[in-house]
Amino acid sequence: MKGIIGIVAIMLGIAWPLASALADTGQATISGTQEGSTISGTAQLEDTEEGLKISIQINGAPPGLHGIHIHEFGGCADGGQAAGGHFNPDGAQHGFLPEQGLKAAHAGDLGNIQIDDKGQGRLDFTLPGLTLTGTKYSVEGRAVILHELKDDFGQPSGNAGGRIGCGSIVLMGS
Repeated sequence: MKGIIGIVAIMLGIAWPLASALADTGQATISGTQEGSTISGTAQLEDTEEGLKISIQINGAPPGLHGIHIHEFGGCADGGQAAGGHFNPDGAQHGFLPEQGLKAAHAGDLGNIQIDDKGQGRLDFTLPGLTLTGTKYSVEGRAVILHELKDDFGQPSGNAGGRIGCGSIVLMGS
């Protein structure tokens, strides 16, 4: 009996860190918001000591710069309109979060992603202050939105046009 209890204790000791590690990662599977769209992609998110690491890969989008943001809600219905506005818990002005920080830009202002002639683009950065869960800057349950135009960083929301791609941010393993 003591042997079985010992084995169970060891298994729990191994499983607990693994479950904790899974809770520190998230993903959004991005798809086009219009019928017949070829847009697809993923956003991989990971809590790190430096902040929220985000890696976004887009395929099948029109070439050029496209605004990309984290929006308030996780819904992608109604052409992405269900996602609401930019994630902005501090009521800050629109800006470029990777350079300006949380107090000077919307928490969801990720800037632009460059899409090449093959319809592919990649964007990687770490955002200090953002988290997956547990704070007012948590992104779980929100949406990543790809816009039709470039974000010009104008007010109030960057003039990036319609929403052509959307993916809800979910925790991995949940």
